[in-house]
Amino acid sequence: MHDPRGTQKDAYALILEAIDSHTYKPGDRLVESELAERFGVSRTPIREALQRLETQSLLTRDGRSLIVASLDHTQLSELYVVRGELEGLAARLAARHAAPEEIKVLRDMLEDDRKLVGDPMALSRANRRFHKQIHLASHNRFLVRQLDLVHRSMALLATTSLAAEGRGAETLDEHTVIVEAIEAGDGDAAYTALRDHISEAFVTRLRLDAQAVEAAE
Repeated sequence: MHDPRGTQKDAYALILEAIDSHTYKPGDRLVESELAERFGVSRTPIREALQRLETQSLLTRDGRSLIVASLDHTQLSELYVVRGELEGLAARLAARHAAPEEIKVLRDMLEDDRKLVGDPMALSRANRRFHKQIHLASHNRFLVRQLDLVHRSMALLATTSLAAEGRGAETLDEHTVIVEAIEAGDGDAAYTALRDHISEAFVTRLRLDAQAVEAAE
């Protein structure tokens, strides 16, 4: 028997992935009929998914239309502050609780991701997988849930900071320090390394935004 709840979940996941992959960028208008045709889903689950995304502040209203939300400077700053603290906590807990197999997965990711330095979008996807693995290695379901919410909001950033010149290689060097601290069981070092990593990403983001404003003038 067909389960409408499964369809609703699929519609939500499909739209969220489209926002995350920048198929739909901040300011883009989302239309029920167009989404239903694109994803091959009926309009009812699309409508319910849009309502859910609006509740989560990933979509906002422009008159009668729903558009992908954007983050102003204050919101961006607030997001990175929260992300830095929560990610740092995840790394601290991973240093205490990560199984040897989980650390091996992180090590393998580091090796594989070196091959992606010249492809910012591919590296961005790999970066999300890397961070997600640390979240899971914290073995704290409530923290993982909060980090999922934070990372959904990160989808509202129109570009990846990994597109900045040299940032890809720097990111992987920072990832290496994080994994070494987790592997050593040093929670304080893991927390500091990951929080500093997020801080560097924020600095890069601010530089990119400043350059975009200058180019537009």
